[in-house]
Amino acid sequence: MGFQLKGPVLEGELVRLEPLDHGHTADLAVAAEENRGTYAYTWVPRADEVGDYVDAQLARAATGALAPYAQVSVATGRAVGATSFWEPRCWRSPEQLDAVEVGFTWLGASAQGTGVNAEAKLLLFQHAFEEWGVQRVDLKTDARNDRSRAAIQSVGARFEGVLRNWSRSWAPGEDGRLRDSAIFSVTAQEWPQCREGLRERVTGFVARRG
Repeated sequence: MGFQLKGPVLEGELVRLEPLDHGHTADLAVAAEENRGTYAYTWVPRADEVGDYVDAQLARAATGALAPYAQVSVATGRAVGATSFWEPRCWRSPEQLDAVEVGFTWLGASAQGTGVNAEAKLLLFQHAFEEWGVQRVDLKTDARNDRSRAAIQSVGARFEGVLRNWSRSWAPGEDGRLRDSAIFSVTAQEWPQCREGLRERVTGFVARRG
């Protein structure tokens, strides 16, 4: 059968990543309706679409190609966004995961800039590199999405280039069009330095929280 993505609960000081289920629907519906101006190039469900969104993610998870998470604020116990491991790649052996993407990521506006993103990436990257033994974690976003590109680079991922007409556009008014995707990655060789940078950033956010 080969490697099947299945992500365990990942616990930090600011965020707890819980395998996504319908118990997160109500919180995600609230988070999704916060300032939606931050989602210009990212698809985030409307409140009344969250149930279908969870169904779709769980259907993908059933194939073993996606491990979806709710991002839960430790301070409030509420789900404030979502993220996932997906697109597992096993080049050397069907049972050995060589590379994986972190994607399907969004946060409600009130959780942005709070350290949740940095710690979520620390937890996801750490699990991928240190438990699964991957050689590469990659991330991608609409090439026009400067906000998302800056957020990805802030967690230590390296920009590799732009793949033209790479995937579906989620920008308003662009149904049926393809987008250029900016590709970023962290490799196993880069992970120790990336890990230290992320730990330092998270420590700073925790200290400011008091």
